Amino acid sequence: MGLEKVLSISGKPGLYKLVTQTRGGFVAESLIDGKRLSISLQNNVSVLSEIAIYTLTEEVPLYKVLGKIRDKEASKVCSVKPKDSKDKLEEYFFDVLPDYDEDRVYASDIKKIIQWYNLLQKHDMLSLLDDDTSSDEEE
Repeated sequence: MGLEKVLSISGKPGLYKLVTQTRGGFVAESLIDGKRLSISLQNNVSVLSEIAIYTLTEEVPLYKVLGKIRDKEASKVCSVKPKDSKDKLEEYFFDVLPDYDEDRVYASDIKKIIQWYNLLQKHDMLSLLDDDTSSDEEE
């Protein structure tokens, strides 16, 4: 399982693991509390493997950004907290991705990325980042 099975659902906190497809959508399990939800196709759902971060030159896939955070933090919980100040979040993200586009990547985006990283780390799912590098090379 790579990040193509990890979802962000608009209006719902945290990340979700895709459990199974249904006729009208799918069943997802929350990484926060383990509860399962039936999600219809009308919900706005983002697959983590499809998300990219703007830089000044290109769009960097999210798994690469999360991988850089993992390398910086030695696979431990992120050293900055999502509730830290905007300046502290931006300074941290600049260390991770020096050429990120400050006009298009907001502090709220950085906060969300750090929350997602911490959830993946907490559930021993950082190895999924390696799974996605192999699918990237096949393209």
